[in-house]
This record gives sequence, structure tokens and C-alpha cells, in this order.
Amino acid sequence: MLDLKYIRENLESVKQAVSSRQDSSPLDEIIKLDTERRSKVSELEEHRRKRKEAARERKQDEASIEEGRNLRNMINNLEEEVRNLDERLEELLLQIPNIPHESTPVGKGEEDNTFVRSWGEPRKLDFQPLPHWELGEKLGIIDFDRGVKLSGSRFYVLKGLGARLQRAIIAFMLDLHTSKHGYYEIYPPWMVKREIMIGSGQLPKFEENLYHDEEDDLWFVPTAEVPVTNLHSDEILQPGTLPIYYVAYTACFRREKMSAGRDTRGIKRGHQFDKVEMYKFTEPETSYQELEKMVKDAEDVCQALDLPYRIIELCTGDIGFGSAKSYDLEMWAPGCEEWLEVSSCSNCTDFQARRANIRYRPTPDSKPRFVHTLNGSGLALPRVMISIMENYQQADGTIRVPDILQDFMKTDIIR
Repeated sequence: MLDLKYIRENLESVKQAVSSRQDSSPLDEIIKLDTERRSKVSELEEHRRKRKEAARERKQDEASIEEGRNLRNMINNLEEEVRNLDERLEELLLQIPNIPHESTPVGKGEEDNTFVRSWGEPRKLDFQPLPHWELGEKLGIIDFDRGVKLSGSRFYVLKGLGARLQRAIIAFMLDLHTSKHGYYEIYPPWMVKREIMIGSGQLPKFEENLYHDEEDDLWFVPTAEVPVTNLHSDEILQPGTLPIYYVAYTACFRREKMSAGRDTRGIKRGHQFDKVEMYKFTEPETSYQELEKMVKDAEDVCQALDLPYRIIELCTGDIGFGSAKSYDLEMWAPGCEEWLEVSSCSNCTDFQARRANIRYRPTPDSKPRFVHTLNGSGLALPRVMISIMENYQQADGTIRVPDILQDFMKTDIIR
């Protein structure tokens, strides 16, 4: 959420920033309601002052009693009007995206994203590589038909060494981030309350893309970012606490309405998938340094798996709703013949912290400030699964297990 005072004092620059994101937010309506609210508040304060003066004078004549009664009614009416304006303002403010950082490239969409760097060379296979959906069925490690039978389209069942491969990747990534990168592992709930979704920026913007239990008003998480953001909601973190690094594994649940008709084959895009999420709470002065470190942490996973990748910096028209600056990490899949996004690392500055009310004190006697929050996939399955299967496939139809995963898998070949 953006600060209303900041919007009021920087309206034109905010409009330009929002426009650069290809967004049309109700900024003029917000300013109009804010002006009306401040006028009502001024009027309310004047009536309260008059009522206090009347109370001090303690006049008991009929005219004074009637005047006091009228003041009380006007105050009650104004308080109700201000409450309604506050609710409407918050509703509109929740629709405004974050302001892109000045270094974020300006562009309309993914075609305007910027290449940053790459690592490794795509493997040159001396045979025609198969896509993962053919490999998975031939090896008996992915069952698409039974996934559809159980839950419908965009679901599948991992079997045998396929299920073990996914479990191995998750365990390896959690171990790497906790032992090498300094993250603290947590296991959060996979269903959260409405205010938790609001705090992380999922509601109201993405309501149609979320799974919801109406009876209890609980929401299935689309990413571990949602519960982890709110671990410190309504808290003031003490001096010396920051930065805080968390890593969490969850399943993720998304309706994928925005992706209807895309990637219908294989396991690239589903309503349920697993992900290991990195998350940071930092001081504002260090958040962009921490973003670069987070990207490096994601790269370490790819390098340990010996999988070629590239880093893309997202433009203003492609960054997420809450992000000020984002990088995507993409792996090459020779069977699908495409680059697959396996991580998106973002600095959300104080956008989520304002929504979730997460603050810190730089020193014991200082005024609380909003923290900066950062999130990044570390990494997301099943696209890592796809990249491993397609890059490590062999001419005889088997898949060689990456060296780093062999102890987890208890085998070096999937056959």
C-alpha cells in the first residue's frame, strides 16, 4: 500500500509511475475523497471544540441544552461520514500497485525485459530430446490420466522415482538455503485468514485467481510469501533484529484463470505445485543490496544442479503488483525448447509492510519505521523437475540424477 500523504504530495509522479506499469488506478478519486475527508475531519474537530467549551461553562438553560444536543448529533453524523470515507479510501488504496524503482526498465510487457547475464551452456544432446511429458509417461514417474481422474485438468500424479525426485529437490534446496545462505526454516500453514491475504497484497487484486473456503473464510496460499509476510504483522521489531531471512516450503494453489489455454501439456502450469520460498525483512537502506544477494542465492541452486540459466530484469509493465524491482531466473528445457521461469526475486520495499503494519526501531529511542520486504523462489517446482528431466535425459530413455541429488535419491539413474 502506498502512503496517502505521499500520493497527495506527489500526485503527478505517482500517476506517471502507475502508468508505466500499464495500470489505471483510481488516483483522482482517492485525492477527491481525501480532500472531502480532511474537510469533514476539520469540521468534526471544530464541533468537538465547541462541545468541550459548552461543557466547561455548564449552562443548564434550555437553549444551552438544545445546542449541546445538536452538537452531539452533528458530531455523531460526522464521525459516521469520516468512517465511511476511511473505508472507501482504504478500499481504493489497496488497488494501487507499488512504485517501480528508478532503475527498473520502463516497458509495456515481457518483450521489454532486459537480459542481465547467463551461466553455463545448454547441453548439446546427440539425440532428439523428448519433452518431459513423454519421458515421464515412458518411465512411469508421471501419471497424467489418474491426475485428471482425481482432480480434473492441470493435475497429475508423481509416482515412484518421480515423487522421490521432487522430494529430493525440496530437501536439497532447504538444506542449501539454511546451511549456506543463512535462512531460518519455517513450516507455515497452507490456509490463511482474509487479512493475511490483504497484508501480502493478494487481496483484493487477485481474488479470482485464489482458492477460498467460504464457510470459514480461509484462503489457500498461492505462495509461501503470503504467510511469511505476515509472521510479523502488527509488530515493532527491536533494534538489531534486521535483517531476518526465512525459507519455507509449501504447496501453492492457483486457479490460473489468467493462463487459460496456455501450457496445457505436461506439468509446467498447474493449479497445485510445490515451491521453496526465500523471504527477507530488511532495513530500507540495505534492501536493494539484499535483493542482489537473494538472486545469487537462487543462482546457487541452479549451479549446484549444474543447470544452465539466465537472469532477466523485468520492466515496469511486467513486474508484480507489489514489486518495485524484480529479476526472473530461467532454465533452458531442451525437450520443451523454451526457457522456464524457476524463480522471481522481488523487492517490495515498504509496500507490504504498510498493509501488514510491520515496523522496526533503528535505535531504542527512535520512531518506528516500516521495514522493507523481499521475496524470491528458491526455487519453484515443477519447472526445476522439467529442466532436470529434459537436460539429464539419456539416449536409452533413462534420466541421470544430478550429482548433488544422488544421496537424497539413493540412486544415480531414473529408469
